[in-house]
Amino acid sequence: MRRMQYAVRGKIVIRAGEIDDMLRKNPAAFPFSEVVYCNIGNPQRLGQKPLTFPSQVMSLMNCPALMKQPNLFPSDVVERSQALLAHMPGGLSAYTHSQGVHYIRESVARFIEARDGYPANPDHIFLTDGASPGVKTIISMLRQHAGDAILVPNPQYPLYSATLQSVNATGVPYTLREDKGWAIDFENLEHMLQEARGTGLIVKAMVVINPGNPTGQCLSVKEMQAIINFCVQAKLVLLADEVYQVNTYKPKKPFHSFKKVWKQMQEISGNNNAHLELFSFHSVSKGLHGECGRRGGYFEAVGIHSGVLQEIYKAVSVNLCPNTAGQIMVNLMVDPPTPGSPSFKLYRRETYSIFQSLKRRAKLLGELLNSLEGVTCNVPEGAMYAFPRITLSPRAVAAAGKVGQTPDAFYAFHILEETGVVVVPGSGFILADLTDAHDAFFFRTTFLPPEDKMQEVFIRFHAAHSHFMSKYRGTGI
Repeated sequence: MRRMQYAVRGKIVIRAGEIDDMLRKNPAAFPFSEVVYCNIGNPQRLGQKPLTFPSQVMSLMNCPALMKQPNLFPSDVVERSQALLAHMPGGLSAYTHSQGVHYIRESVARFIEARDGYPANPDHIFLTDGASPGVKTIISMLRQHAGDAILVPNPQYPLYSATLQSVNATGVPYTLREDKGWAIDFENLEHMLQEARGTGLIVKAMVVINPGNPTGQCLSVKEMQAIINFCVQAKLVLLADEVYQVNTYKPKKPFHSFKKVWKQMQEISGNNNAHLELFSFHSVSKGLHGECGRRGGYFEAVGIHSGVLQEIYKAVSVNLCPNTAGQIMVNLMVDPPTPGSPSFKLYRRETYSIFQSLKRRAKLLGELLNSLEGVTCNVPEGAMYAFPRITLSPRAVAAAGKVGQTPDAFYAFHILEETGVVVVPGSGFILADLTDAHDAFFFRTTFLPPEDKMQEVFIRFHAAHSHFMSKYRGTGI
């Protein structure tokens, strides 16, 4: 536990909270008026408005008596609330089935079938308090011995390294190639597996994040097929983090689920003897809903033995059930208003507006970052983040060492103190060196600030960056 680190909520965010408090007491305490939290994918914290349909249903779920008020809400909002309440005795305030309400799991199964073209079993779907607890559950169950290990992308989302550390398992990093748009280096992947097993580690699973976090890349079907073949041949469980499946911004690289690609591979080959064990994770926190605080999500188990499913059920039963508000939000995400319903036009207008704005901001942020001295960045294809490389001078590296910080953290603290913008040092996402260059570092930032604020935020960021690069130019301390 003491070794465990979680970068996106680390020391820099603690300092940001302190600055927030100081600004409330004295708005003139810093050369900026607010802290802009670009450290985490938290859309509504940065101004994204909640969607109307889910908000209205949640209102009625919290206060069913409002249904008696005529014409207060559209008829489909009332109907959905009534249907949910009919399957949730006690409403929001009562425990549910440990896997989650069956009616809601059925709606998830229909969503998966509509998305992939292949049926899903509600009994193989587990509702969770966001995707993270589902990931933690499966990793905890995979961990049996001290030598157990899991292949994790490098860079990775710190949930994986932190969870592995917390259960005393090993993360084996496989490289994403920055010079190839953060594509998987399959030669490195094979090498890391063989090397780990050669040292006695029991590598049980492979984590894939698609679209990528922190890197923002989207996998092609060909890459996914190669990953599946690798997992089948190496007898690895595939953990597919697919929480950004709606957040893809390049028409030529749409989202495909690993389940869909696997089922298609089986159909084409006709080989039903090959076996893949797959867990796929999804969440209401990302996509176009951005309902992070609701803590709603699910995972689907594909190709998993019934005995294992029983053990997973036992494990999640310890927590009694997922929170009820999160379960409801999952239903509202996977079963939105349909064409012709009273809420459809507004829902479509709101989601289209959010998506197009995210698409524009992804491109804009990539271009702005690439305009900075010493910074290069792959323009995000998906998700909510950019992961730029920054070249820092020996003087900056020495100054960071003098105060006991990594160079990327030293840079991030400078940006925070001068601009109020919170970015995350890249070292929190990197398990092994990504480059041979001793002056190359990274940081992660979201592109979630509202469009009308992005230019203003970037002007401050550009000035602080230029000041830093000028101040620490050269080799001396």
